Amino acid sequence: MRGPLVGPEPGFGAAQPAERVLRGTGRRGGGGRAAKLERRWRRRREAGAEAGAGAARPVGRQAAAAQGSSPEAGAAAMAESIIVRVQSPDGVKRITATKRETAATFLKKVAKEFGFQNNGFSVYINRNKTGEITASSNKSLNLLKIKHGDLLFLFPSSLAGPSSEMETSTPPGFKAFGAPNVVEDEIDQYLSKQDGKIYRSRDPQLCRHGPLGKCVHCVPLEPFDEDYLNHLEPPVKHMSFHAYIRKLTGGADKGKFVALENISCKIKSGCEGHLPWPNGICTKCQPSAITLNRQKYRHVDNIMFENHTVADRFLDFWRKTGNQHFGYLYGRYTEHKDIPLGIRAEVAAIYEPPQIGTQNSLELLEDPKADVVDEIAAKLGLRKVGWIFTDLVSEDTRKGTVRYSRNKDTYFLSSEECITAGDFQNKHPNICRLSPDGHFGSKFVTAVATGGPDNQVHFEGYQVSNQCMALVRDECLLPCKDAPELGYAKESSSEQYVPDVFYKDIDKFGNEITQLARPLPVEYLIIDDFHSLATYLSQNTSSVFLDTISDFHLLLFLVTNEVMPLQDSISLLLEAVRTRNEELAQTWKKSEQWATIEQLCSTVGVQLPGLHEYGAIGGSTHATTAAMWACQHCTFMNQPGTGHCEMCSLPRT
Repeated sequence: MRGPLVGPEPGFGAAQPAERVLRGTGRRGGGGRAAKLERRWRRRREAGAEAGAGAARPVGRQAAAAQGSSPEAGAAAMAESIIVRVQSPDGVKRITATKRETAATFLKKVAKEFGFQNNGFSVYINRNKTGEITASSNKSLNLLKIKHGDLLFLFPSSLAGPSSEMETSTPPGFKAFGAPNVVEDEIDQYLSKQDGKIYRSRDPQLCRHGPLGKCVHCVPLEPFDEDYLNHLEPPVKHMSFHAYIRKLTGGADKGKFVALENISCKIKSGCEGHLPWPNGICTKCQPSAITLNRQKYRHVDNIMFENHTVADRFLDFWRKTGNQHFGYLYGRYTEHKDIPLGIRAEVAAIYEPPQIGTQNSLELLEDPKADVVDEIAAKLGLRKVGWIFTDLVSEDTRKGTVRYSRNKDTYFLSSEECITAGDFQNKHPNICRLSPDGHFGSKFVTAVATGGPDNQVHFEGYQVSNQCMALVRDECLLPCKDAPELGYAKESSSEQYVPDVFYKDIDKFGNEITQLARPLPVEYLIIDDFHSLATYLSQNTSSVFLDTISDFHLLLFLVTNEVMPLQDSISLLLEAVRTRNEELAQTWKKSEQWATIEQLCSTVGVQLPGLHEYGAIGGSTHATTAAMWACQHCTFMNQPGTGHCEMCSLPRT
């Protein structure tokens, strides 16, 4: 049944050509969009007529207007429907809405589309988090000037600005990019605010512009420029960590969605589609295979001792006993200006925990003073920045030389040392705001006292890569007993699934090949009592009390000794040492605690030099006669009062 179109009203006459087109086509569905709307309207009208034949119907001009306006009303409703794109850290999704829709209704659709149980997000009109669309607004999308095809920006509550209308909870399963709530180290905060660019002066031969112009020969370089780093003396193989961050955030989006994700070698938990390992595994929970690559960056670019005395005291143990020794490095992180945006670990003290050392091995024991040591270091403005160990073997006692054993033909760090370094780095992670976990890598360094090419004692510094840290943390890496330069990636068992680990190598034909890491060259993992107190004070020749007391082991002894611990009264002295304030040190020296310490030292029969200057009782003895002396020929530390070296039997002078 075909009904006539009634369209004498102004604005409705446009439907008549569509009727003629429909009749002229001679087939159902022709005539374009208006014809489709007409057919849809007719079907609805016929269905309504059958359902309510006895109902009142409009008559006259009103009925004609109602009948004639229905197709155009449907077309207008379709025209009001719009599609709005919403961009989030998870990607872009399209939301269907209408122009007359309120902001609250639109936000409910957004929450449903992105899987938010609560409104733990904010939606902005602009990328820079301006023009927020709030749920309390009764304005329609048309009044908010949101048109068809517009792009809005969604940020979870952890990344969005303050909003009183949004909840602060982040929905489960939402991937947060970065962890802005963490507090980074002071050096990281400082370097993140620096320009970091490498400025070059005008080249008189290549530059053809004025003094205020710039060209490719003098324009500033980025801190991650590999050509510049390779031409430094010596060449820099690894860019600094902050230069690497600048490289990631230097694109057009300024690193908006950069996320430094930590490597995981474990099966993801919560997979319910199969039985747990070893009875089942799928691609969703299975960790990816790891191909070891040389890390392009490093978290610490340089290690420096504040003075040679710190290192000499650590080496004295080996000089006296010939056994290897271990210690923790305490210091601070500062800027290393020789490398763009570089970090330097400055070592101020070495703490030697309880240990058993032999000529070929080291065994660490439980340290009951570990917490006290960290507390004293914190009050001095220091922190644990690394660990150090000796690997020294005397080669010629007459010349005082040591064996050169760590080089490119053997190894720089053994597999056991790499695993130990990875364990220490996992215990001291680097706080990072760009990581979803809040930490990425580590600034904990490894120092080795070993023989150099000139057969003298040298200090070498290393770190292991983030891949090595992941393998050690998830217990996937083992040392090789017979080959210290090789590690071994574990195989999967019924107790643990281990992903395949590969490394790239060059074969005899010069082709790059991939090898299974069983075994694995570790080069792929490296980035490059009161009598004692009295004796120490008697050997110190300084007349300045602050210089005498500024020794980490001495301060630790004063706090932890069993006779008279000064843990509750040493804060003033620690502040004096930290700020290098001699007047503050003199104030503490006049206290009853120090007077008691001096009295105890005098009772053991050792007279301290210059004690009358510190308010002590008794005369003074010359420190040089009571001090131990190092042999000039073999560096062995001899007891005071001897004229010949106990090791090489050569005279003292």
